[in-house]
Amino acid sequence: MKRSARGLIGLVLLLGAGVAGRGMAQDDERTSWLKFLVLRIDNGKPVKNAAVIMHPVNSKGKQAKGGMELKTDTDGRTGFDGIPYGMLRVQVLAAGFQTYGEDYDVNKPEMEITIKLKRPQGQYSIYDQPGEKKEEKKDDKKPPESKPP
Repeated sequence: MKRSARGLIGLVLLLGAGVAGRGMAQDDERTSWLKFLVLRIDNGKPVKNAAVIMHPVNSKGKQAKGGMELKTDTDGRTGFDGIPYGMLRVQVLAAGFQTYGEDYDVNKPEMEITIKLKRPQGQYSIYDQPGEKKEEKKDDKKPPESKPP
């Protein structure tokens, strides 16, 4: 129940933003059924409970106001019917994965988008160059020399 109510509210916001960006909506405005499949890139397993966030993109490539959020099921799938044709910015957020973002041209009555999420990468520092070993810090004190008997 909560999922469908949230989807309905999101659709109203998304369509409202589309109408605001294009003037008056026409009765024959084409819409698409978008289906998403979210997988782990390393083993191809589905990512459940990932947030798939959609924002319309205006003709200047700027993200328009409004949008909608969907959640993936245990099979990593989610979808929505009624997305207006045009550019759409898709972001995917999931715990333990890098944030994904890409713009898509919605131009077919039905589209399936597969998204592969990566695990976070190690942080890069200009001070740590690949292949170099860090020198151990040495004490200024030298150990006492042993004298031969």
